[in-house]
Amino acid sequence: MTIRVLPSRLIDQIAAGEVVERPASVVKELIENSLDANATQIEVEAEEGGSKLIRVRDNGVGIAQQELEIAFSRHATSKIFDLDDLENILTFGFRGEALPSIASVAQVNVISHARGEEFGWAIDSSGSPEMEIRQASHPRGTTVEVRDLFFNIPARRKFLKKQRTEFAHLSAVVRNLALARFDVEWSLKHNKRSVLSLESALDREGQEGRLVRICGEKFLEHARYFQKEIEGLRLSGWLTEPTFSSGQANMQYTFVNGRYVRDKLLRHAIRLGYQDVLFHGRHPAYVVFLELNPRRVDVNAHPAKLEIRFRDSRLIHDFIFHTVEAVLGRTLESQQSKSIRPPTALKSLTKSNEVPLVSGSAGISQRTLHLGLDSSNEKTNDTFGDTLWTVMHSVEKKDDIPPLGFALGQLLGVYILSESADGLNIVDMHAAHERVTYERLKKALVHDRLKTQPLLIPLSLSVAEHEADMVDSASDELSQLGFEVTRRGPEEIQVSGVPMILHSAEVEPLLRDVLSDLSQQKGLERIESTINDILATMACHGAVKANRHLEIKEMNALLREMEKTEKSDHCNHGRPTWTRITISELDRLFKRGQ
Repeated sequence: MTIRVLPSRLIDQIAAGEVVERPASVVKELIENSLDANATQIEVEAEEGGSKLIRVRDNGVGIAQQELEIAFSRHATSKIFDLDDLENILTFGFRGEALPSIASVAQVNVISHARGEEFGWAIDSSGSPEMEIRQASHPRGTTVEVRDLFFNIPARRKFLKKQRTEFAHLSAVVRNLALARFDVEWSLKHNKRSVLSLESALDREGQEGRLVRICGEKFLEHARYFQKEIEGLRLSGWLTEPTFSSGQANMQYTFVNGRYVRDKLLRHAIRLGYQDVLFHGRHPAYVVFLELNPRRVDVNAHPAKLEIRFRDSRLIHDFIFHTVEAVLGRTLESQQSKSIRPPTALKSLTKSNEVPLVSGSAGISQRTLHLGLDSSNEKTNDTFGDTLWTVMHSVEKKDDIPPLGFALGQLLGVYILSESADGLNIVDMHAAHERVTYERLKKALVHDRLKTQPLLIPLSLSVAEHEADMVDSASDELSQLGFEVTRRGPEEIQVSGVPMILHSAEVEPLLRDVLSDLSQQKGLERIESTINDILATMACHGAVKANRHLEIKEMNALLREMEKTEKSDHCNHGRPTWTRITISELDRLFKRGQ
């Protein structure tokens, strides 16, 4: 077959196959054009899921009369002019493919009134080379109507889903972009019925109000706002508590320089930040914004620009991971607005009754306390309870009471009941002590965990040639991880030392996994994960068990330890360690004040 230049019509339809997948794709491209035109009001209308009609109206700068026809030409754009612009992209669109691609598979009508012009102008395109520009009445801005999507490609049209499904995708695009641009007013209608109407949100309160409209009230109830900036990177947004996790990753929004993206590196870093607090098989919910110099990110990696590439991906990954981990690791003490200042009576009380908690159950008294049944302890315990009750109710400020309050007793040998300023707290003592022990073990090993333990008999392994090459090229990294590995042949290596904490682990599969991770520049990740698994097992076995009766002073000691331990809201398996029933909830339960 001879080599030929494709007809321009076919070229546009091939490009449309990359840009226009369904009605939602059209809406995304048109809205991004509106945002690039500095629009502050955007209205989207759709009929029959967008397959019959899509109309996007904005109040942006508009398109001048002499540029309307050029706008339908391939690779015609006002957003880049040279290579330097391509490396410093600040706009959503820049390729100049959207409008001609859409016009090749649908009937497109554009009406625009540019700033500085007296009249508006309209142009129709049905794919024919002859397009007539006519004068039209229109306010400042642009309206684009797309009718009968895929009317000339029946095979593509048959792949469209039911209108309910297509509109769900279309609506998701609008909601994603509404989260990206809080400063814009949004309106969405389907089959002439209003679906979404959002005012501009310029302050934190307004932004959280929009979050409620898009993500729901429960999202905001469980979300923590954060912001962190370092070395030209700024990360901000809302992270939900692990208890708000879902079985699907359907409420994860990541934005880079205001652009909604589905980037694997970002999501992996955030997921890693949730390690040790997320129940297995669950997915966290979040809205996260990353801002950085546009030269440090390549947004031209995907036709729909949903995937991107970072110039220094390792730095960005670690920055996001450590930021998320720090936000989720805030202690209960640090979340309390004011420092805890126990009253004088309480200071003397806790000083004489607190006992330190250490790894394992060694810090728990071997004596068993039978509340209300043991006559030898009855008087002492009643005295302690009376004093505690007096102190709790003599405190003038709620901020003087610790976050988890003071223990009242045990429930069925499993839960600790405590009273705080806001109500009744119920603590799973095993899960709580497991988290405390786990964090202590991690801190104790922070300096010694990667020391090398020599093997009594060096281990020879047959490996692939590329794995042996990795031993040569990454010898320094392996030494830092605690491994002593040398190459003995083209496909043979010898292991003479392993990290001390992992001396009992199976060496061969662990080393192969580490070599694989090193090739992807994440070798330490495997070691950290393996160490944490071992420490988690140790913490679980060392934590106080159910049906173990504790004295009041031991319960309070555990509560105080929880308040200063990171991630103490959940054990390292992701189970919650405590919950609170507020006074208002108790009042409703007993119909008080009704």
